[in-house]
Amino acid sequence: MAPRLVLGSGSPRRLELLGRLGLEPAEIRAPDIDETPLHGELPRPYCERMAREKALASAVAPGEVVLCADTTVAAGRRILGKPADADEARKFLKLLSGRRHKVITAVAVRTDERLLERVSVSSVRFKRLSQDEISGYIASGDWRGKAGGYAIQGSAEAFIPWIEGSYSAIMGLPLAETAHLLMAAGLPVWRSAA
Repeated sequence: MAPRLVLGSGSPRRLELLGRLGLEPAEIRAPDIDETPLHGELPRPYCERMAREKALASAVAPGEVVLCADTTVAAGRRILGKPADADEARKFLKLLSGRRHKVITAVAVRTDERLLERVSVSSVRFKRLSQDEISGYIASGDWRGKAGGYAIQGSAEAFIPWIEGSYSAIMGLPLAETAHLLMAAGLPVWRSAA
């Protein structure tokens, strides 16, 4: 009998991306953890720690596979989390305007016996943004709840002429890495129709 998949995230994007693998979680259990970066913590270790802590904070029964993830936008050594308000989102967009940044997504899969982890790092380049573009995007509200203050799958995609890496990871769940981890945890991802 296949394990029961639990999504340890309330993100509608992660739910949608799991659907692309033909998977629907039996349950959604978003853990509540402190996401404050440690003093001097760099973006990649921070992101890996968040995914791991989410997985460890999730109760796992025998026969369950819990999938947790964290996405972090990094401008150099600076972590750009979810903006607290429109002013912070505007600052993030001004900082990202005309430059490259990294999007790091860490995935942690936990069973009652083990914890499996992978990380995906992608590069994203924003075009130089005008004040009108920034103001229009802020007015759209699409920045809310998004690391770095933007969502690549929304209207901000018009700001991004170039990426290197995983589009799905930039959205919030790297599908290649996720499929690998779920299969390693005993959850069949690619099922035969026969």
